[in-house]
Amino acid sequence: MSKSSQAVSATRSGMSSSAEQRKAYIQVDLLAIPLVVLLFAGIFSFHFALLVGDWDYWVDWRDRRWWPLVTPLAITVLPAVFSYVLWDKLRLPLGGTLTILCLTFAAWISRYLNFHLFADFPMNFVWPSTYIGLGLILDCMLLLTRSFFWTGLFGGFAVGAFLYPLNWSMLAPFQVPVEMHGTMLTVADTLGYEYIRTAIPEYVRIIEESTLRTFGEAVTPLTAVFAGFLNILNYWFWLWIGYLGTKAIWIRKIV
Repeated sequence: MSKSSQAVSATRSGMSSSAEQRKAYIQVDLLAIPLVVLLFAGIFSFHFALLVGDWDYWVDWRDRRWWPLVTPLAITVLPAVFSYVLWDKLRLPLGGTLTILCLTFAAWISRYLNFHLFADFPMNFVWPSTYIGLGLILDCMLLLTRSFFWTGLFGGFAVGAFLYPLNWSMLAPFQVPVEMHGTMLTVADTLGYEYIRTAIPEYVRIIEESTLRTFGEAVTPLTAVFAGFLNILNYWFWLWIGYLGTKAIWIRKIV
């Protein structure tokens, strides 16, 4: 390259060497990646608070029917959308794990700062459930099958079916029966009565008396299987939304 062309290229760019360009790229990444993580964490946290909310905030709201049913349907939305985007554009099976990690990061910050320090609830009453394993299931299924159909069929079902077993080791100590003033309660119910909130989950007491008792009290397995089948359709639907998003002109200009 002649000296005149080098001078022209230097006037067009503030970086005159490849080392300076590489340094600029690294600085942009160091700025962009935390912003993207905060954006995903905020979006997923807000979305999860609207659709699940109290069923994940309090340990006594994590019942055996509604919490294992509504949570997989809500937590699959963003992983499905971003799984399609990342797989279609970059061939990276990371959509489920990355989005759920962002949700976990935001949830722990919110529970500790808002619920524990500000509202003075004990952490063992407001701890966030773990969902990272569900994201790993979706991503590993996509990596092994390289098919959204089989990922939705097996991975989507597994997300609905395995949510309660994934959290059971943490929930089990709160389901131990105790006697309080002559009444049989669980540890979770006792905490709920001791720490009064604006709305007490009386529906939890009512929902335990409904018709699923006719199946021999096997409430949780039936809920898990039903949630798994619903989540298959749920995963495919939000994959389609991700497909529509990648076809949008303004998104194609960004990605």
